Amino acid sequence: MNKTQAKERVEKLRQVIEKHRYAYHVLDEQTMSDAALDSLKHELYQLEQRYPDLVTPDSPTQRVGGKPLAKFHKVKHTQRMLSMEDVFTWEEFAAWNERVLKRSELTHTNFFCMPKLDGLAVSLVYEDGLLHVAATRGDGEVGEDVTQNVRTISAVPLRLHEPRGRPLPKRIEIRGEIYLPLKAFEKLNKKLVQAGEPTLANPRNAAAGSIRQLDPAMSASRPLSFVAWDLVSDLGQQTEEEEWNLLKELGLRPAPESVVCHSLEEVSAHWKSLHTRRDTLDFWIDGMVVRVNENALYARLGVVGKTPRGLVAWKFPAQEATTIIKRIEWGVGRTGALTPVAIVEPTWIGGTTVQHASLHNMDEIRRLDAREGDTVILYKAGDIIPKIKGVLKEMRPKVSHAVRPPTQCPVCGSVVERKSGEVVIFCTNRRCFSQDREAILHAVRAFGIDGIGPQTIAALLESRLIQRPPDMFELKPADLLELEGFAEVSANKVVEEIQKHKHIALSDFLIALGIRNVGEQTAIDLANHFGSLVTIMGASLEELQNVEGVGEVVGQSVREFFDKEHHQKLLEAYERAGVVIEHQKQHRTKKVFDGKTFVLTGTLSTLSREEAKEAIRHAGGKVTSSVSTKTDYVLAGAEPGSKFDEAKRLKVAILSEHGFLDMLRGS
Repeated sequence: MNKTQAKERVEKLRQVIEKHRYAYHVLDEQTMSDAALDSLKHELYQLEQRYPDLVTPDSPTQRVGGKPLAKFHKVKHTQRMLSMEDVFTWEEFAAWNERVLKRSELTHTNFFCMPKLDGLAVSLVYEDGLLHVAATRGDGEVGEDVTQNVRTISAVPLRLHEPRGRPLPKRIEIRGEIYLPLKAFEKLNKKLVQAGEPTLANPRNAAAGSIRQLDPAMSASRPLSFVAWDLVSDLGQQTEEEEWNLLKELGLRPAPESVVCHSLEEVSAHWKSLHTRRDTLDFWIDGMVVRVNENALYARLGVVGKTPRGLVAWKFPAQEATTIIKRIEWGVGRTGALTPVAIVEPTWIGGTTVQHASLHNMDEIRRLDAREGDTVILYKAGDIIPKIKGVLKEMRPKVSHAVRPPTQCPVCGSVVERKSGEVVIFCTNRRCFSQDREAILHAVRAFGIDGIGPQTIAALLESRLIQRPPDMFELKPADLLELEGFAEVSANKVVEEIQKHKHIALSDFLIALGIRNVGEQTAIDLANHFGSLVTIMGASLEELQNVEGVGEVVGQSVREFFDKEHHQKLLEAYERAGVVIEHQKQHRTKKVFDGKTFVLTGTLSTLSREEAKEAIRHAGGKVTSSVSTKTDYVLAGAEPGSKFDEAKRLKVAILSEHGFLDMLRGS
């Protein structure tokens, strides 16, 4: 990106950020997720770092919060309430540390690490030990006087305690965060439901809305709390750690889970610990603040714009982020379906660098009006490929074109078609190379065979050593020696791995067959109901449709699959190759989750996603991929995605990992 392009991009970023910042900070309306807005601000910050002469006084990076509301008296801060630079990766954090050491001409420094609470930042001014003024951050220079409302919070002392061995100055300023504890937030929402009133969206908005009320009685009715994170006044403290102890002596609660770290590795370990345990804490956090511990060094490092050089906010992996679509490509799956994939500028989301995003089908592209060159919001839930949530059309390039559906298969060049009543485009060539490769890869994964990837399968197909999945079990080490990259040891290892997996559970075999509309849970339902492949093959359409979780469409797909001659030959080939399909054990004992449907979202700390699914099935439940009115429970881990929001909208019961494990123990 040259400077002219950067300037145009910077101007658009500022307009969009300012629009959403005003709605969020001034109107208390969240029109974009915090994660997505952070991503836009991060991009703007990096562009301004690359081209410093593009920085202007009105840039969103040079201000904090929005203008104070006119309904409150204005309070001018004696010292600006500054913002923080955000980093999202280890590399960015390490680069910040390098800048600190270079500027301070040191080789090492200690750090003070504290959780970054997501609440409402305020300044508390005490005169002669008594609370005199409480003000919001506002624009960093001028805030709003919310003293009467803050006085209702029990965690805020009305009179300071005398610190040991130090005289109490006439004026003391303390800064911190007002927040609504999560347990209190849940109780409050239950009361609102019982009263027939609208529930609160999230604890952060609840805290901000409670403080920014004209009637202090409204604030008093909300169980708000407060933690301190900065002692602005000089009481002789030399380090941030000493400051923490002073805050306690003064009668305030400093931010919990805060520690001194003596190396980058210790900082990283504490960040990981907070990230793992964030859903067990009673307050919202979206990252960790890292500050140089020595106050003299912190002061010497100074401020750039409105950002102190001596501290940084290391954010947790975002479940949403913004990026730019570079191009849209079409892939061909095992059924011949063409699927559009957006190739995007690499962006950090959900703990990984993402370069691809799902667009599902042509109808979804049209719904989003997604185009190459567009700036888009990605979202990610669990370990699923990110999806495009929306397009920021106000940032669209001047020259852009709507996406047109392909008329030919991108792999074999055959004509494509869209079947009546369906949204998917299909390749008409049943022997399309990509379909064969994907069908075999799908079967390899279902059998649990390791060491065979797409490139190996493609090489086997090209050399005509295999043509369909059962052919894998006929391979000999000598066959693989014909392929580039295989020696005697590796060839023997792959063949041994394949032979080890000739025995397969019925449900896994149904998945391996790639029957249309039959996913993991449906395969388990069919296997549990019929017990054997022979019984399933002989079942009538009516019998198939009567299986719980199957229905008309899936039943028709299963019946059509087994009726086709080439599929019968496929099964015969599996039998000749020595594949043994184990009968499914049918559970008759009453289980704790019998008949219950689960949806998983987010990252669990003690179980993998597959272990959680297996535990649910073992206890008699089933797992589906989307939330509906038929869902009984949503199991939510850290960083839950859109399924969590959908569960709340549909009033589906949400289980924490702790609650889920308690229920399992009851089984």
